[in-house]
Amino acid sequence: MIGDDFLQQLKAEAARIGFAACGVARADAAPQSGKRLRAWLADGAHGDMIWMETRADQRAAPAALWPDVRSVIALGMSYAPAEDPLRLAGAPEAGRISVYAQGADYHDLVKRKLKELARWLVGAAGGDVKVFVDTAPVMEKPLAEAAGLGWQGKHTNLVSRDHGSWLFLGAIFTTLELPPDQTRTGSCGSCDACQRACPTDAFPAPYRLDARRCISYLTIEHKGPIPADLRPGIGNHIYGCDDCLAVCPWNKFAERAAANLAFAPRAELTAPMLADLLQLDDAGFRQLFAGSPIKRIGRDRMIRNCLVAAGNSGAGALVDRIRPHLDDPNPVVRGAAVWALARLDIEAFAGEKTTRLATEPDNGVRAEWQS
Repeated sequence: MIGDDFLQQLKAEAARIGFAACGVARADAAPQSGKRLRAWLADGAHGDMIWMETRADQRAAPAALWPDVRSVIALGMSYAPAEDPLRLAGAPEAGRISVYAQGADYHDLVKRKLKELARWLVGAAGGDVKVFVDTAPVMEKPLAEAAGLGWQGKHTNLVSRDHGSWLFLGAIFTTLELPPDQTRTGSCGSCDACQRACPTDAFPAPYRLDARRCISYLTIEHKGPIPADLRPGIGNHIYGCDDCLAVCPWNKFAERAAANLAFAPRAELTAPMLADLLQLDDAGFRQLFAGSPIKRIGRDRMIRNCLVAAGNSGAGALVDRIRPHLDDPNPVVRGAAVWALARLDIEAFAGEKTTRLATEPDNGVRAEWQS
């Protein structure tokens, strides 16, 4: 087995490359994560994220994905925000975008840096390697906990004593047997701030998340109509949500200086106005969100989200920006427009609603007109 001296060299190289946290765990260091995953899937809490189910066996344990793996190098890159992520809660005509998505796509940068560190590792000690960031069936959070980077808090995300809740996670699997780090125990204690902060009550219990009620899931992963009973709680979130992360008391130790400058927010994404976003066609959407992780949800899902936010805004001035979407080719967008108009101006909308109901197809959108 390679000694502790080499482990310190590895961590120094990781820091030089730009990782704020680095730790090593044995490949079998998180044996309970697979059992918890299967229980979560059995409850249906993953919603329509079918890929979680189809590759559950590989996700359950590193060796199921790659039998030759002996050690996992868990890495974290800080994206600690300079401004309060909750600052737009009182600005209903602006759309709230999750901190991680306001800058460049983290997948690209983190994976590039993982490959750089992996090349160094192979050159210095040999072995075979594989790198993973988010898109592969790897349970980064329990592995990062096992490697001493932090612990999974009551909001189910990783909490670090040094970086709070603001770490992008990645992993390097290697055939080398590296000395494992000691798991750093942490505690949320009696604090339940993250549970109380969730606008849609997505936490049925501490350390358990029901994705079907989570704003991040509803605005990013979910393709159909957002359930009507959850729409008011979405407020002005249009892509993701940071509420449970932002209120974590451990964030006071997060060092903004450690944040990678590549994740600095783009000015046009820090507080975009709903009135402007509601005018986006497909070309405009692609231009605005080029190089952003937001691009992957497509124009229709973004407009759906903005219409829900507009309906929650109480801003009658947005009615003229909503009305054109009643004729959108996408039925989910049309349905969201119906709901938004009804929320903003029920009396003025009643006559138009009755007229259009006669010709609207008998599908989920028709139900929106009837509600």
